[in-house]
Amino acid sequence: MKKKLLVGLLSAAMLSTMLTACGSDKKNAGTDESGKKELNVAALEGGYGKDMYNEVIKAFEEENPDVKVNLTISKSIEDEITPNMKAGKYPDLMVLGQGRAAGLTESLIKDKSIEDVSDVLDMTVPGEDVKVKDKLIDGIVGNLNTNPYGDDKTYLMPMYYAPTGLVYDQHLLAENNWEVPATFDEFFKLGDEAKAKGIDLFTYPTAGYMDSYFFAILANVGGPDFYDDVMTYEKDIWKSDKAKEILDDTAKLLSQYTAKSTVGNANEQDFTKNQQSILDNKTIFMPNGTWIVGEMADAPRSDGFEWGLMPLPAVNEGDTRYITTSVESAWIPSEAKNIDLAKEFMAFLYSDKAAEIFAKSNAIQPITGITDKIEGETKAFYEIYNEEGVEALVGGFASTAPVEGVNIKETLFDSANSIISGDKTVEQWQEELNAASEKLSEAKE
Repeated sequence: MKKKLLVGLLSAAMLSTMLTACGSDKKNAGTDESGKKELNVAALEGGYGKDMYNEVIKAFEEENPDVKVNLTISKSIEDEITPNMKAGKYPDLMVLGQGRAAGLTESLIKDKSIEDVSDVLDMTVPGEDVKVKDKLIDGIVGNLNTNPYGDDKTYLMPMYYAPTGLVYDQHLLAENNWEVPATFDEFFKLGDEAKAKGIDLFTYPTAGYMDSYFFAILANVGGPDFYDDVMTYEKDIWKSDKAKEILDDTAKLLSQYTAKSTVGNANEQDFTKNQQSILDNKTIFMPNGTWIVGEMADAPRSDGFEWGLMPLPAVNEGDTRYITTSVESAWIPSEAKNIDLAKEFMAFLYSDKAAEIFAKSNAIQPITGITDKIEGETKAFYEIYNEEGVEALVGGFASTAPVEGVNIKETLFDSANSIISGDKTVEQWQEELNAASEKLSEAKE
């Protein structure tokens, strides 16, 4: 990767404290009946699948025959582990990013219930002669995604990174002689031409996927300073002309160019139907990331289908376009019993051996040189970082003390459903966003 990541701010749900601390001897690992040290790992089973975790665990156990790793993995991992956590039984290590509806990672960040793992950066990768920090790409640590309290301490280690933009079928555009739109004017013009052929311009799996859209358009329209002001709840930022321009363009996209079936399918049970509409050439563009390749690998598709990824169009011709970069995290609960062993395992996750296993499932870690080894359909996704005029963006809303009834991500992203259905106007949307932002500004620590 040739460019440094443009580092933004931490994405955080506004949730109240839910976990109770439970005392334990955090340094001494537990043992099983055979006398082996036990390490309990929990992970989200996302689009990359679960086989890669089993392989990595097997590789770790081969190098550490005195250790037994127990894996809990689920597509709804929060439901699996939260009851035990409330009872004081925490995993030793979690692989779970932010932005999930359950907001578990964000909740523990607010509660300051995540272990400081700064020392992992200085650990030598097991089986290698290099430190963890020296394997990572520039800009991926030392930001509010990894250092959520704004100091020099790292609490969340970046596990996988993925460009998230608008995915589409390259073959569909080619066979219709359509150019990939670089501006919103070109975007809407393409939408009109597609509409004449019975094809919708836009859809999304669920409204939460609009995060990559909004982060990119905020930075494009207002630049990095405006983006940071929005993320940190600058006073009356949502009343600004730039904010109104963004909401107007977005409302036009949602109300005039988005598939009407989107809202009905935009839920945990039916979201793949919206994704399938891209494969069926019923819709052209959808916000998503590299994991879509694996997630829909076995789905039927139109003849000649070829995945493509583009950054969000610029509002004004020639302006910088941004590609929102999704970063998933590995972290250790402060109440874990086996913290030292968990850190050893965490360091192993950045080994060449582990990285090779993850890469086979298209789970690409932020390790220098790893993108040169990517093959298959995912390769084109990562090449977007090398496009002229495109900048990577890692970011999200700053964390604050909990504010009852306020979740600005829901207000911003989920309102897309209401704009499509006509249940909410742009003016109402803008007013709700500004009210939520002001409350969070007051709650900043």
